[in-house]
Amino acid sequence: MEKRILGLDPGLAILGFGAILVKTTETTGARDAVTSLAVAANNSGNSQAKPMSESVQLLDFGVIQTPARTEMGTRLCTIYDDLHILMEQWQPHLVAIEKLFFYRMSSTITVAQARGVLMLVLAQCNVPMLEFTPAQIKQALTGYGNADKYEVQQAVARELDLDYIPKPDDAADALAVALTAWFHQS
Repeated sequence: MEKRILGLDPGLAILGFGAILVKTTETTGARDAVTSLAVAANNSGNSQAKPMSESVQLLDFGVIQTPARTEMGTRLCTIYDDLHILMEQWQPHLVAIEKLFFYRMSSTITVAQARGVLMLVLAQCNVPMLEFTPAQIKQALTGYGNADKYEVQQAVARELDLDYIPKPDDAADALAVALTAWFHQS
Protein backbone atom coordinates (compact mmCIF):
# COMPACT_ATOMS: atom_id res chain seq x y z
CA MET A 1 0.00 0.00 0.00
CA GLU A 2 1.29 3.48 -0.82
CA LYS A 3 0.47 6.85 0.73
CA ARG A 4 1.68 10.21 -0.60
CA ILE A 5 2.12 12.97 1.97
CA LEU A 6 2.71 16.60 1.03
CA GLY A 7 4.31 18.84 3.64
CA LEU A 8 3.95 22.61 3.44
CA ASP A 9 5.89 25.36 5.19
CA PRO A 10 3.62 28.40 4.69
CA GLY A 11 4.99 31.76 3.67
CA LEU A 12 4.10 34.59 1.35
CA ALA A 13 7.53 35.27 -0.18
CA ILE A 14 8.67 31.64 -0.01
CA LEU A 15 6.38 28.68 0.56
CA GLY A 16 8.24 25.39 1.02
CA PHE A 17 6.87 22.06 -0.14
CA GLY A 18 8.02 18.48 0.21
CA ALA A 19 6.39 15.29 -1.04
CA ILE A 20 7.14 11.83 0.35
CA LEU A 21 5.88 8.35 -0.43
CA VAL A 22 5.21 5.93 2.42
CA LYS A 23 5.11 2.28 1.44
CA THR A 24 3.57 -0.31 3.72
CA THR A 25 4.61 -3.87 2.96
CA GLU A 26 4.42 -7.25 4.54
CA THR A 27 7.68 -7.93 6.34
CA THR A 28 9.89 -10.59 4.73
CA GLY A 29 10.29 -12.79 7.77
CA ALA A 30 6.69 -12.25 8.69
CA ARG A 31 5.40 -13.95 5.54
CA ASP A 32 6.38 -17.39 6.88
CA ALA A 33 5.10 -16.50 10.33
CA VAL A 34 1.81 -15.34 8.82
CA THR A 35 1.50 -18.55 6.83
CA SER A 36 2.09 -20.55 10.01
CA LEU A 37 -0.41 -18.40 11.89
CA ALA A 38 -2.95 -18.80 9.10
CA VAL A 39 -2.65 -22.59 9.26
CA ALA A 40 -2.99 -22.47 13.04
CA ALA A 41 -5.94 -20.08 12.73
CA ASN A 42 -7.70 -22.43 10.31
CA ASN A 43 -7.25 -25.23 12.78
CA SER A 44 -8.31 -23.25 15.86
CA GLY A 45 -10.75 -20.69 14.46
CA ASN A 46 -8.58 -17.73 15.62
CA SER A 47 -7.36 -14.98 13.29
CA GLN A 48 -4.10 -13.00 13.45
CA ALA A 49 -3.11 -9.67 11.90
CA LYS A 50 -0.26 -9.64 9.37
CA PRO A 51 2.91 -7.90 10.56
CA MET A 52 3.65 -4.89 8.35
CA SER A 53 6.66 -2.64 7.77
CA GLU A 54 6.85 0.89 6.42
CA SER A 55 9.45 2.68 4.37
CA VAL A 56 9.61 6.25 3.14
CA GLN A 57 11.12 7.82 0.05
CA LEU A 58 11.51 11.34 -1.26
CA LEU A 59 9.32 12.29 -4.21
CA ASP A 60 9.97 16.02 -4.63
CA PHE A 61 10.75 19.23 -2.79
CA GLY A 62 11.10 22.91 -3.58
CA VAL A 63 9.54 26.30 -3.07
CA ILE A 64 6.85 28.54 -4.48
CA GLN A 65 8.22 32.09 -4.61
CA THR A 66 6.41 35.38 -5.00
CA PRO A 67 8.34 38.62 -5.68
CA ALA A 68 8.22 41.18 -2.85
CA ARG A 69 7.32 44.13 -5.08
CA THR A 70 4.32 42.34 -6.59
CA GLU A 71 0.78 43.30 -5.52
CA MET A 72 -0.59 41.13 -2.66
CA GLY A 73 -3.51 39.71 -4.68
CA THR A 74 -1.17 38.62 -7.47
CA ARG A 75 1.14 36.93 -4.96
CA LEU A 76 -1.76 35.01 -3.42
CA CYS A 77 -2.96 34.00 -6.92
CA THR A 78 0.53 32.62 -7.66
CA ILE A 79 0.39 30.50 -4.50
CA TYR A 80 -3.13 29.36 -5.37
CA ASP A 81 -2.21 28.37 -8.94
CA ASP A 82 1.12 26.73 -8.08
CA LEU A 83 -0.38 24.77 -5.19
CA HIS A 84 -3.12 23.47 -7.49
CA ILE A 85 -0.38 22.27 -9.85
CA LEU A 86 1.40 20.48 -6.97
CA MET A 87 -1.85 18.88 -5.85
CA GLU A 88 -2.54 17.63 -9.37
CA GLN A 89 1.02 16.41 -9.87
CA TRP A 90 1.40 14.49 -6.59
CA GLN A 91 -2.25 13.77 -5.68
CA PRO A 92 -1.44 13.50 -1.98
CA HIS A 93 -3.53 11.37 0.35
CA LEU A 94 -2.65 13.73 3.21
CA VAL A 95 -1.24 17.25 3.54
CA ALA A 96 0.62 18.45 6.62
CA ILE A 97 1.14 22.13 7.39
CA GLU A 98 3.29 23.89 9.93
CA LYS A 99 1.10 25.88 12.30
CA LEU A 100 1.44 29.62 12.29
CA PHE A 101 4.24 30.86 14.52
CA PHE A 102 3.83 34.40 15.88
CA TYR A 103 7.00 36.43 16.00
CA ARG A 104 6.39 39.75 14.20
CA MET A 105 2.86 40.97 13.62
CA SER A 106 3.53 42.28 10.09
CA SER A 107 4.98 38.93 8.98
CA THR A 108 2.29 36.96 10.78
CA ILE A 109 -0.52 38.67 8.88
CA THR A 110 0.99 37.97 5.44
CA VAL A 111 1.78 34.35 6.35
CA ALA A 112 -1.79 33.97 7.62
CA GLN A 113 -3.08 35.22 4.28
CA ALA A 114 -0.92 32.65 2.44
CA ARG A 115 -2.15 29.93 4.85
CA GLY A 116 -5.73 30.89 4.02
CA VAL A 117 -5.01 30.27 0.34
CA LEU A 118 -3.42 26.90 1.21
CA MET A 119 -6.42 25.84 3.23
CA LEU A 120 -8.79 26.93 0.45
CA VAL A 121 -6.91 24.82 -2.13
CA LEU A 122 -6.90 21.79 0.20
CA ALA A 123 -10.64 22.16 0.78
CA GLN A 124 -11.25 22.43 -2.98
CA CYS A 125 -9.18 19.27 -3.52
CA ASN A 126 -10.91 17.51 -0.62
CA VAL A 127 -7.60 16.37 0.92
CA PRO A 128 -7.30 15.79 4.67
CA MET A 129 -4.91 18.06 6.52
CA LEU A 130 -2.88 17.88 9.72
CA GLU A 131 -1.19 20.81 11.44
CA PHE A 132 1.90 20.70 13.65
CA THR A 133 3.63 23.33 15.74
CA PRO A 134 7.36 23.92 15.25
CA ALA A 135 7.99 22.24 18.63
CA GLN A 136 6.00 19.14 17.60
CA ILE A 137 8.01 18.87 14.37
CA LYS A 138 11.33 19.22 16.21
CA GLN A 139 10.23 16.66 18.80
CA ALA A 140 9.14 14.17 16.13
CA LEU A 141 12.37 14.38 14.15
CA THR A 142 15.01 14.87 16.84
CA GLY A 143 13.33 13.81 20.07
CA TYR A 144 13.87 17.33 21.40
CA GLY A 145 11.30 20.13 21.08
CA ASN A 146 13.92 22.89 21.19
CA ALA A 147 16.25 21.44 18.54
CA ASP A 148 17.91 23.92 16.22
CA LYS A 149 17.22 24.17 12.49
CA TYR A 150 20.40 22.27 11.53
CA GLU A 151 19.53 19.30 13.78
CA VAL A 152 16.10 19.08 12.13
CA GLN A 153 17.65 19.29 8.65
CA GLN A 154 20.10 16.50 9.52
CA ALA A 155 17.19 14.38 10.72
CA VAL A 156 15.31 15.00 7.45
CA ALA A 157 18.35 13.85 5.44
CA ARG A 158 18.78 10.78 7.67
CA GLU A 159 15.10 9.73 7.56
CA LEU A 160 15.01 10.08 3.76
CA ASP A 161 18.40 8.36 3.36
CA LEU A 162 19.89 11.40 1.60
CA ASP A 163 23.59 12.24 1.51
CA TYR A 164 22.73 15.96 1.48
CA ILE A 165 20.48 18.38 3.33
CA PRO A 166 17.64 19.56 1.06
CA LYS A 167 17.86 23.25 0.15
CA PRO A 168 16.50 25.86 0.46
CA ASP A 169 15.65 25.74 4.17
CA ASP A 170 11.93 26.23 3.47
CA ALA A 171 11.85 23.01 1.42
CA ALA A 172 13.72 21.10 4.16
CA ASP A 173 11.20 22.46 6.68
CA ALA A 174 8.32 21.24 4.49
CA LEU A 175 9.87 17.77 4.32
CA ALA A 176 10.17 17.83 8.12
CA VAL A 177 6.43 18.57 8.32
CA ALA A 178 5.64 15.68 5.94
CA LEU A 179 7.82 13.29 7.96
CA THR A 180 6.10 14.40 11.16
CA ALA A 181 2.75 13.51 9.59
CA TRP A 182 4.13 10.08 8.67
CA PHE A 183 5.33 9.51 12.25
CA HIS A 184 1.98 10.73 13.56
CA GLN A 185 0.10 8.30 11.29
CA SER A 186 2.30 5.29 12.13
